[in-house]
Amino acid sequence: MNILRASFVVLWLALAGAMPAWSATLTLPELLTSLSQVRTGDARFVEKRRVQALEQTLEYSGRLSFKAPDVFVRETLKPRPERLAVDGNTLTMSQGSRSRTVQLDTVPEAQVMVEAIRGTLTGNAAVLDKHFQTQLSGSAERWTLELVPKDFRLRELVSRIEIGGRQALVLSVALQMADGDQSVMTIEPAAASVPAAAI
Repeated sequence: MNILRASFVVLWLALAGAMPAWSATLTLPELLTSLSQVRTGDARFVEKRRVQALEQTLEYSGRLSFKAPDVFVRETLKPRPERLAVDGNTLTMSQGSRSRTVQLDTVPEAQVMVEAIRGTLTGNAAVLDKHFQTQLSGSAERWTLELVPKDFRLRELVSRIEIGGRQALVLSVALQMADGDQSVMTIEPAAASVPAAAI
């Protein structure tokens, strides 16, 4: 009986040693590695904005897409069509027949938002470290990444950004402006964009 028990213990230890080690809490390198495995994605979004000067909450909806390493597109369909497309450092904003192209780093308030979302979606640790102080909480099944701009001038515009998700899926983006305005975007990934590990 003792030999059988000892053999079972040895076998269990051998199998346990062959399994990947999972930390009790999710670390930022683990999360970013997982996110970086997803090279493209499409999703629908609904964004609700609370503006201090207005009594009602503003609502926007549309589509998001990205392609690693640095292409990100936000297409608003309601209440009116608008398109924001970023390819590298080139930002193109379109509304109706009007279109404007600028360098992303010349529009700080847009850059901080784009880099937060794009850097997280692509698991780009260098981009996040360049622009933000980061704090991750939760587990792989429910995590929240808080991003605070390092540049004090940007903090005068954006206090913090909180990105929430599950495994390699980004499911929400909450933006807290320094003047008290807020926006919360909920994201529903298209079925084709959902990694197998997240099903």
